[in-house]
Amino acid sequence: KNELPAGMQAFVFNMRRPIFQDRRVRMALNYAFDFEWANKQFAYGSYERTKSYFDNSELAAKGLPGADELKILEPYHGKIPDDIFTKPFALPVTDGSGDLRDNLHKASDLLREAGWVLKDGKLVDANGKPFTFEIIAAEPMFERWILPYIRNLERLGIHADYRTVDISQYQNRLDNFDFDVTITVYGQSLSPGNEQYDYWSSKMADTKGSRNLIGVHDPVVDDLVDKLIHASSREDLVTATHALDRVLLWSYYVIPQWHIGSYRIAYWDKFGMPKLAPKYGLDNVVGWWMDAAKAAKLENAQKRGR
Repeated sequence: KNELPAGMQAFVFNMRRPIFQDRRVRMALNYAFDFEWANKQFAYGSYERTKSYFDNSELAAKGLPGADELKILEPYHGKIPDDIFTKPFALPVTDGSGDLRDNLHKASDLLREAGWVLKDGKLVDANGKPFTFEIIAAEPMFERWILPYIRNLERLGIHADYRTVDISQYQNRLDNFDFDVTITVYGQSLSPGNEQYDYWSSKMADTKGSRNLIGVHDPVVDDLVDKLIHASSREDLVTATHALDRVLLWSYYVIPQWHIGSYRIAYWDKFGMPKLAPKYGLDNVVGWWMDAAKAAKLENAQKRGR
Protein backbone atom coordinates (compact mmCIF):
# COMPACT_ATOMS: atom_id res chain seq x y z
CA LYS A 1 0.00 0.00 0.00
CA ASN A 2 1.07 3.58 -0.56
CA GLU A 3 -0.43 7.02 0.00
CA LEU A 4 0.49 8.58 -3.34
CA PRO A 5 -2.25 10.67 -4.98
CA ALA A 6 -3.89 8.52 -7.63
CA GLY A 7 -5.22 11.49 -9.58
CA MET A 8 -8.43 11.17 -11.55
CA GLN A 9 -8.78 8.79 -14.47
CA ALA A 10 -12.27 9.22 -15.88
CA PHE A 11 -14.74 9.53 -18.69
CA VAL A 12 -14.67 13.29 -19.27
CA PHE A 13 -17.67 15.27 -20.49
CA ASN A 14 -17.02 18.16 -22.85
CA MET A 15 -19.18 20.85 -21.25
CA ARG A 16 -19.00 22.88 -24.45
CA ARG A 17 -21.61 20.45 -25.78
CA PRO A 18 -25.15 21.56 -24.84
CA ILE A 19 -26.31 18.06 -23.84
CA PHE A 20 -23.78 17.96 -20.98
CA GLN A 21 -24.44 21.39 -19.51
CA ASP A 22 -27.16 20.20 -17.12
CA ARG A 23 -25.68 18.70 -13.93
CA ARG A 24 -28.62 16.28 -13.64
CA VAL A 25 -27.73 14.80 -17.03
CA ARG A 26 -24.11 14.30 -16.01
CA MET A 27 -25.24 12.70 -12.77
CA ALA A 28 -27.60 10.38 -14.67
CA LEU A 29 -24.79 9.23 -16.95
CA ASN A 30 -22.80 8.29 -13.84
CA TYR A 31 -25.61 5.96 -12.78
CA ALA A 32 -25.29 4.00 -16.03
CA PHE A 33 -21.66 2.98 -15.40
CA ASP A 34 -21.45 -0.34 -13.57
CA PHE A 35 -17.92 -0.25 -12.16
CA GLU A 36 -18.39 -3.17 -9.77
CA TRP A 37 -19.45 -5.57 -12.53
CA ALA A 38 -16.75 -4.40 -14.97
CA ASN A 39 -14.02 -4.55 -12.33
CA LYS A 40 -14.96 -8.15 -11.56
CA GLN A 41 -15.23 -9.17 -15.22
CA PHE A 42 -12.19 -7.42 -16.65
CA ALA A 43 -9.73 -6.89 -13.79
CA TYR A 44 -10.33 -9.74 -11.31
CA GLY A 45 -11.57 -7.13 -8.82
CA SER A 46 -8.09 -5.63 -8.55
CA TYR A 47 -9.04 -1.98 -8.99
CA GLU A 48 -10.43 0.51 -6.49
CA ARG A 49 -13.09 3.00 -7.58
CA THR A 50 -11.70 6.51 -7.71
CA LYS A 51 -13.79 8.79 -5.48
CA SER A 52 -11.68 11.94 -5.45
CA TYR A 53 -9.49 13.99 -7.76
CA PHE A 54 -6.77 13.41 -5.14
CA ASP A 55 -7.67 9.86 -4.12
CA ASN A 56 -5.34 7.70 -2.02
CA SER A 57 -3.90 10.71 -0.16
CA GLU A 58 -4.60 13.17 2.63
CA LEU A 59 -5.64 15.67 -0.04
CA ALA A 60 -8.87 13.80 -0.85
CA ALA A 61 -12.10 15.29 0.51
CA LYS A 62 -13.93 12.83 2.77
CA GLY A 63 -17.13 12.92 4.79
CA LEU A 64 -18.62 16.35 5.41
CA PRO A 65 -16.54 19.54 5.27
CA GLY A 66 -14.84 20.44 8.55
CA ALA A 67 -14.81 23.85 10.21
CA ASP A 68 -11.77 25.19 8.32
CA GLU A 69 -13.15 23.99 5.02
CA LEU A 70 -16.54 25.52 5.76
CA LYS A 71 -14.87 28.91 6.16
CA ILE A 72 -13.84 28.61 2.53
CA LEU A 73 -17.10 27.13 1.21
CA GLU A 74 -19.77 29.08 3.13
CA PRO A 75 -19.39 32.29 1.08
CA TYR A 76 -20.36 30.28 -2.02
CA HIS A 77 -23.73 29.15 -0.67
CA GLY A 78 -26.21 29.21 -3.55
CA LYS A 79 -23.43 29.06 -6.13
CA ILE A 80 -22.40 25.47 -5.45
CA PRO A 81 -24.60 22.38 -4.93
CA ASP A 82 -26.35 22.45 -1.54
CA ASP A 83 -25.50 18.76 -1.06
CA ILE A 84 -21.90 19.77 -0.41
CA PHE A 85 -22.93 20.98 3.04
CA THR A 86 -25.24 18.12 3.97
CA LYS A 87 -24.01 14.87 2.38
CA PRO A 88 -20.68 13.08 1.99
CA PHE A 89 -20.00 12.60 -1.71
CA ALA A 90 -20.69 9.05 -2.93
CA LEU A 91 -20.73 7.49 -6.38
CA PRO A 92 -23.47 5.10 -7.52
CA VAL A 93 -22.67 1.47 -6.68
CA THR A 94 -24.04 -1.91 -7.74
CA ASP A 95 -23.78 -5.45 -6.37
CA GLY A 96 -21.58 -6.49 -9.29
CA SER A 97 -24.14 -8.93 -10.67
CA GLY A 98 -24.72 -6.93 -13.84
CA ASP A 99 -28.25 -5.97 -12.73
CA LEU A 100 -28.26 -2.21 -12.31
CA ARG A 101 -32.00 -1.69 -12.76
CA ASP A 102 -32.31 0.53 -9.68
CA ASN A 103 -29.49 2.77 -10.87
CA LEU A 104 -31.04 3.06 -14.33
CA HIS A 105 -34.37 4.03 -12.75
CA LYS A 106 -32.59 6.83 -10.88
CA ALA A 107 -30.87 7.88 -14.09
CA SER A 108 -34.23 7.98 -15.90
CA ASP A 109 -35.72 10.17 -13.18
CA LEU A 110 -32.83 12.63 -13.42
CA LEU A 111 -33.05 12.77 -17.21
CA ARG A 112 -36.79 13.39 -17.03
CA GLU A 113 -36.22 16.22 -14.54
CA ALA A 114 -33.73 17.69 -17.02
CA GLY A 115 -36.38 17.72 -19.76
CA TRP A 116 -35.56 14.52 -21.64
CA VAL A 117 -38.40 12.12 -22.51
CA LEU A 118 -38.51 8.59 -23.90
CA LYS A 119 -40.27 8.42 -27.28
CA ASP A 120 -40.36 5.26 -29.39
CA GLY A 121 -37.44 3.87 -27.42
CA LYS A 122 -35.29 6.97 -27.92
CA LEU A 123 -34.50 9.70 -25.42
CA VAL A 124 -35.33 13.08 -26.96
CA ASP A 125 -35.43 16.72 -25.85
CA ALA A 126 -38.37 19.13 -26.10
CA ASN A 127 -37.64 19.63 -29.81
CA GLY A 128 -37.53 15.91 -30.52
CA LYS A 129 -33.76 15.83 -30.94
CA PRO A 130 -32.31 12.47 -29.79
CA PHE A 131 -29.69 12.17 -27.07
CA THR A 132 -26.59 10.96 -28.90
CA PHE A 133 -22.86 11.38 -28.36
CA GLU A 134 -19.49 9.86 -29.22
CA ILE A 135 -16.80 8.49 -26.92
CA ILE A 136 -13.27 8.65 -28.34
CA ALA A 137 -10.09 7.03 -27.06
CA ALA A 138 -6.59 6.28 -28.33
CA GLU A 139 -6.22 2.98 -26.46
CA PRO A 140 -8.11 -0.07 -27.80
CA MET A 141 -7.88 -1.64 -24.32
CA PHE A 142 -10.72 0.61 -23.14
CA GLU A 143 -13.17 -1.00 -25.55
CA ARG A 144 -14.10 -3.81 -23.17
CA TRP A 145 -15.01 -1.27 -20.47
CA ILE A 146 -16.84 1.11 -22.80
CA LEU A 147 -19.08 -1.27 -24.77
CA PRO A 148 -21.00 -2.56 -21.70
CA TYR A 149 -21.48 1.06 -20.64
CA ILE A 150 -22.90 1.86 -24.08
CA ARG A 151 -25.35 -1.05 -23.69
CA ASN A 152 -26.51 0.40 -20.38
CA LEU A 153 -27.04 3.77 -22.06
CA GLU A 154 -29.16 2.09 -24.74
CA ARG A 155 -31.53 0.94 -22.00
CA LEU A 156 -32.04 4.62 -21.17
CA GLY A 157 -32.76 5.44 -24.83
CA ILE A 158 -29.36 7.07 -25.34
CA HIS A 159 -27.30 6.27 -28.43
CA ALA A 160 -23.54 6.46 -27.89
CA ASP A 161 -20.82 5.55 -30.39
CA TYR A 162 -17.30 4.50 -29.50
CA ARG A 163 -14.33 5.27 -31.73
CA THR A 164 -10.65 4.45 -31.33
CA VAL A 165 -8.52 7.01 -33.19
CA ASP A 166 -4.78 7.14 -33.87
CA ILE A 167 -2.73 9.10 -31.38
CA SER A 168 -2.00 12.11 -33.62
CA GLN A 169 -5.68 12.56 -34.53
CA TYR A 170 -6.64 12.01 -30.90
CA GLN A 171 -4.26 14.70 -29.65
CA ASN A 172 -5.43 17.11 -32.34
CA ARG A 173 -9.06 16.59 -31.36
CA LEU A 174 -8.29 17.14 -27.67
CA ASP A 175 -6.26 20.27 -28.42
CA ASN A 176 -9.24 21.70 -30.31
CA PHE A 177 -11.85 20.39 -27.84
CA ASP A 178 -13.36 18.45 -30.75
CA PHE A 179 -14.97 15.60 -28.82
CA ASP A 180 -18.08 14.74 -26.80
CA VAL A 181 -16.64 12.34 -24.23
CA THR A 182 -13.11 11.01 -23.85
CA ILE A 183 -10.95 9.27 -21.27
CA THR A 184 -8.10 11.10 -19.60
CA VAL A 185 -6.07 11.20 -16.40
CA TYR A 186 -5.67 14.29 -14.26
CA GLY A 187 -2.40 13.49 -12.54
CA GLN A 188 -1.82 14.89 -9.05
CA SER A 189 1.09 15.29 -6.68
CA LEU A 190 1.42 15.68 -2.91
CA SER A 191 1.87 19.43 -3.45
CA PRO A 192 -0.76 20.59 -5.98
CA GLY A 193 -0.16 24.03 -7.43
CA ASN A 194 -0.14 25.87 -10.74
CA GLU A 195 -1.20 22.83 -12.77
CA GLN A 196 -4.67 23.18 -11.20
CA TYR A 197 -5.00 26.46 -13.09
CA ASP A 198 -4.46 24.63 -16.38
CA TYR A 199 -6.94 21.93 -15.38
CA TRP A 200 -9.88 24.00 -14.17
CA SER A 201 -9.63 27.77 -14.73
CA SER A 202 -12.12 29.67 -16.88
CA LYS A 203 -9.35 31.22 -18.95
CA MET A 204 -7.96 27.79 -19.85
CA ALA A 205 -11.45 26.63 -20.87
CA ASP A 206 -11.14 29.00 -23.83
CA THR A 207 -7.48 28.24 -24.58
CA LYS A 208 -6.98 25.52 -27.17
CA GLY A 209 -4.41 22.94 -26.16
CA SER A 210 -5.04 23.44 -22.43
CA ARG A 211 -5.80 20.61 -20.01
CA ASN A 212 -9.23 22.07 -19.21
CA LEU A 213 -10.81 19.48 -21.50
CA ILE A 214 -14.07 19.61 -19.56
CA GLY A 215 -14.55 23.30 -20.22
CA VAL A 216 -14.99 24.21 -16.54
CA HIS A 217 -15.98 27.87 -16.57
CA ASP A 218 -16.94 28.61 -12.97
CA PRO A 219 -15.92 31.69 -10.91
CA VAL A 220 -16.15 29.61 -7.73
CA VAL A 221 -13.64 27.09 -9.06
CA ASP A 222 -11.40 29.97 -10.19
CA ASP A 223 -11.43 31.33 -6.62
CA LEU A 224 -10.70 27.93 -5.09
CA VAL A 225 -7.79 27.34 -7.44
CA ASP A 226 -6.35 30.73 -6.43
CA LYS A 227 -6.71 29.82 -2.74
CA LEU A 228 -4.93 26.53 -3.34
CA ILE A 229 -2.07 28.09 -5.29
CA HIS A 230 -1.54 30.88 -2.75
CA ALA A 231 -1.89 28.75 0.40
CA SER A 232 0.63 29.93 3.00
CA SER A 233 1.01 26.64 4.88
CA ARG A 234 0.64 22.92 4.37
CA GLU A 235 -2.48 22.98 6.51
CA ASP A 236 -4.06 25.69 4.37
CA LEU A 237 -3.07 23.85 1.19
CA VAL A 238 -4.77 20.63 2.33
CA THR A 239 -7.93 22.50 3.34
CA ALA A 240 -8.12 24.42 0.06
CA THR A 241 -7.55 21.21 -1.89
CA HIS A 242 -10.37 19.51 0.00
CA ALA A 243 -12.71 22.38 -0.88
CA LEU A 244 -11.75 22.31 -4.57
CA ASP A 245 -12.05 18.53 -4.70
CA ARG A 246 -15.51 18.63 -3.13
CA VAL A 247 -16.86 21.23 -5.57
CA LEU A 248 -15.46 19.37 -8.58
CA LEU A 249 -16.91 16.05 -7.40
CA TRP A 250 -20.41 17.40 -6.71
CA SER A 251 -20.42 19.07 -10.12
CA TYR A 252 -20.24 15.64 -11.81
CA TYR A 253 -17.91 16.83 -14.55
CA VAL A 254 -16.63 13.27 -15.06
CA ILE A 255 -17.47 9.63 -14.51
CA PRO A 256 -14.61 8.47 -12.26
CA GLN A 257 -12.95 5.22 -13.23
CA TRP A 258 -10.36 3.36 -11.13
CA HIS A 259 -6.91 3.24 -9.60
CA ILE A 260 -4.61 0.97 -7.59
CA GLY A 261 -3.49 2.29 -4.21
CA SER A 262 -0.50 0.00 -3.93
CA TYR A 263 2.65 -1.15 -5.70
CA ARG A 264 2.52 -4.41 -7.63
CA ILE A 265 5.65 -6.40 -6.89
CA ALA A 266 6.60 -10.08 -7.04
CA TYR A 267 9.19 -11.59 -4.71
CA TRP A 268 10.37 -14.88 -3.19
CA ASP A 269 8.72 -15.43 0.18
CA LYS A 270 12.02 -15.59 2.03
CA PHE A 271 12.52 -11.97 3.07
CA GLY A 272 11.91 -10.17 6.32
CA MET A 273 10.31 -6.73 5.99
CA PRO A 274 9.87 -3.80 8.38
CA LYS A 275 6.46 -3.66 10.10
CA LEU A 276 6.26 0.06 9.38
CA ALA A 277 6.42 0.84 5.66
CA PRO A 278 7.08 4.33 4.21
CA LYS A 279 3.96 6.19 3.13
CA TYR A 280 5.13 7.35 -0.27
CA GLY A 281 7.99 5.13 -1.39
CA LEU A 282 8.69 1.48 -2.08
CA ASP A 283 11.30 0.34 0.44
CA ASN A 284 12.17 -2.92 -1.23
CA VAL A 285 15.58 -4.68 -1.26
CA VAL A 286 17.32 -1.85 0.67
CA GLY A 287 15.10 -2.31 3.71
CA TRP A 288 14.51 -6.06 3.41
CA TRP A 289 16.66 -8.89 4.71
CA MET A 290 17.01 -12.61 4.19
CA ASP A 291 14.93 -14.44 6.80
CA ALA A 292 16.60 -17.82 7.43
CA ALA A 293 13.41 -19.52 8.65
CA LYS A 294 11.34 -18.34 5.66
CA ALA A 295 14.13 -19.29 3.26
CA ALA A 296 14.34 -22.81 4.73
CA LYS A 297 10.57 -23.22 4.53
CA LEU A 298 10.60 -22.13 0.90
CA GLU A 299 13.49 -24.46 0.04
CA ASN A 300 11.72 -27.43 1.64
CA ALA A 301 8.51 -26.63 -0.26
CA GLN A 302 10.47 -26.50 -3.51
CA LYS A 303 12.04 -29.88 -2.81
CA ARG A 304 8.68 -31.45 -2.06
CA GLY A 305 7.39 -29.97 -5.30
CA ARG A 306 10.06 -31.79 -7.24
